[in-house]
Amino acid sequence: MRRPAETPGPKTSSDPLQSYRGKRDFERTSEPQADLGGATAWQFVVQKHDARRLHFDLRLELDGVLLSWAVPNGPSYVSTEKRLAVRTEDHPIKYLDFEGVIPKGEYGGGTMIVWDRGLWTPTYDPRKSIAKGHLEFELKGERLKGRWHLVRMKRREREKQEQWLLIKASDEYERSASDPDVVLEETTSILSGHSNEDLAAADDVRVDHEGRAQIVKARKDPLPDPTRIRG
Repeated sequence: MRRPAETPGPKTSSDPLQSYRGKRDFERTSEPQADLGGATAWQFVVQKHDARRLHFDLRLELDGVLLSWAVPNGPSYVSTEKRLAVRTEDHPIKYLDFEGVIPKGEYGGGTMIVWDRGLWTPTYDPRKSIAKGHLEFELKGERLKGRWHLVRMKRREREKQEQWLLIKASDEYERSASDPDVVLEETTSILSGHSNEDLAAADDVRVDHEGRAQIVKARKDPLPDPTRIRG
């Protein structure tokens, strides 16, 4: 695996949820309020988010918030497949079980389901690992298991968001390229059993059929334009 880029992480402040709060009108959206969580077991969630473009949001609990990455083509169990993961703003802990419809016109407007959830364990100090640009960790979810890597790529000029790669480590859970893609195999919420299409139909929301076609082609074209993603 190539060495991670030694580039600075996102700017920090005394309020890690400032960016999250500033992008949302809580009078309109049912998304969780921006409250800091307490010290609990480190949890993770992967949400399937059908917004302007269909993608998956990986969120890892750390220091009272959920560190977040938007993964356009979703996670892959194939260790040779590197999936783009765009760093987005930190989210509140209450987002762990959020699913529903974000109103049109709001940031990230569209449907969201809880696609997977569980516990995560970093191999090394997570804060130092993120600062260095290489986070190795284990997932114990219902659908995602085993060891994974998040590796930050070198930041290009004019890029506003950090670009990372989500990579499955070689272990007993990895699959071959000929095996089914887990994001196509599993399409519903682990909480409600609903799909994004179910939520869209109930609330008359547009379904991103183009995004589904992009996921089918992910192994041929794994790195779509990250500027079209909102977490």
